[in-house]
Amino acid sequence: MTDNSAAQQIASGYDTGGAAVDLGAVVIDNEADAQAAVRIPLATLNRHGLVAGATGTGKTKTLQLLAEQLSEAGVPVVLADIKGDLSGLARPGEGGEKLAARAQDVGDDWQASSYPAQFLSLGTGGRGVPIRASITSFGPLLLSKVLGLNATQESTLGLIFHWADQRGLALLDTKDLRSVIQYLTSDEGKEDLKGIGGVSAASAGVILRALANLEAQGGDEFFGEPELDVSDLLRQVEGKGVVNLLELDDVQANPVLFSTFLMWLLAELFEELPEAGDLDRPKLVFFFDEAHLLFNDASKAFLDRIEQTVKLIRSKGVGVFFCTQLPTDLPNPVLSQLGARIQHAIRAFTPEDQKALARTVKTYPTTEHYRLDQALTTLGIGEAIVTVLSETGAPTPVAWTRLRPPRSLMGSIGEDAVREAAQSSDLHAKYAETIDRESAYEKLAEKVAEPTAGRTGEPASAPDGEVPEQREREEAGMFQKAMENPAVRSFFRSAASAVGREVTRGLFGNRRH
Repeated sequence: MTDNSAAQQIASGYDTGGAAVDLGAVVIDNEADAQAAVRIPLATLNRHGLVAGATGTGKTKTLQLLAEQLSEAGVPVVLADIKGDLSGLARPGEGGEKLAARAQDVGDDWQASSYPAQFLSLGTGGRGVPIRASITSFGPLLLSKVLGLNATQESTLGLIFHWADQRGLALLDTKDLRSVIQYLTSDEGKEDLKGIGGVSAASAGVILRALANLEAQGGDEFFGEPELDVSDLLRQVEGKGVVNLLELDDVQANPVLFSTFLMWLLAELFEELPEAGDLDRPKLVFFFDEAHLLFNDASKAFLDRIEQTVKLIRSKGVGVFFCTQLPTDLPNPVLSQLGARIQHAIRAFTPEDQKALARTVKTYPTTEHYRLDQALTTLGIGEAIVTVLSETGAPTPVAWTRLRPPRSLMGSIGEDAVREAAQSSDLHAKYAETIDRESAYEKLAEKVAEPTAGRTGEPASAPDGEVPEQREREEAGMFQKAMENPAVRSFFRSAASAVGREVTRGLFGNRRH
């Protein structure tokens, strides 16, 4: 069999009668066959996928390539832009000799193009349109992951949420949750705990300290209102799907919050979208970058919910791509549900790396054309080992693929341009200004501020430079004084009739009504 016929044999497994995402061309003996196309049928993208590879192997450009073609097909995309490199999707690409050579090599009629991009920021401190979640909506399971709680503390937090849910108490931000915990662990709150099993002072103290640490790291800016309406992620502009680019200025400061917030978005999509059945293309494709952060130190309950969400959300017409360095970063039950695999080069320098390489090879179908252990360590930049699901649902042959170059700008458009685009967006007016409506914390502050200021002559607000521990102690003392007021004590007990009906929760513990 000639090299050309081998490439054509592999490519025949990627033939599709419907619309597809074109990845590139089959490579045999380091030569790409421009006539041997590697494609992912759009109809199979709700079967999820994986984009993996070591740093510097071209994963970001692969994400850009996928986002471009999905947008062109009218499919909206949610894509984390951790390094800011993907903002170039909003502008046409710049040609050059190397780009032209790559395009010719893989049979791509390259043309510079731009795509409708919506710049979003997790929280209020970024350049994009801020998106938030209320504490009530986020739920105890996801919040426990952010706070680093163990199983006992997670259970305690669940009881606290249950109590607040029963009374219709809106926990909008971290100070609301802190106020409720302080109440439930006070002498006045013991009566309310009888029906929910009790909250130990030790566990409550750990949760309060974890909240204080989260606030000290700036994590409190992610919680509040107005809360994101997930329908704003499902938009088109002139027939093209909008690419929603999520940024977090300093992921390293709180990487777990970043990944867990993405999981909240995915859970919201699952709960809000109707059943869709089999579609010729997905309603939305969600790229879950830095996916390993989600699974590190996760409880069994948390992992079970992820597995269920990934399994069930496909029926809502949503495809999920996990992006990480190694397939072994993902639990086997999740990995087994990913129909498309795009694996860039693996660096196998240590014994642990070698084990990960051997495990990765086992996740691919057998192939007579490549030695995968060698191929995965010798792939060039912008090359990947690929297998996807065909339109019949069968795995395609393993293909060493030289990927097409993106058609939009490969790089950042700059912070000022991102900020200007966000401020001119129609979503800016909807989400830019934080709304701090009356909630548990404000109810207590109203009762305490007047007598405190009257006795001391000091303002009720905290002075600049106050540390979280100091604020926690002072608010605890403020709370105890407030509990001496019968009107304040009665607030919690009458909350159900004053605020609204009990909150119910979905698969991932996020709020449902």
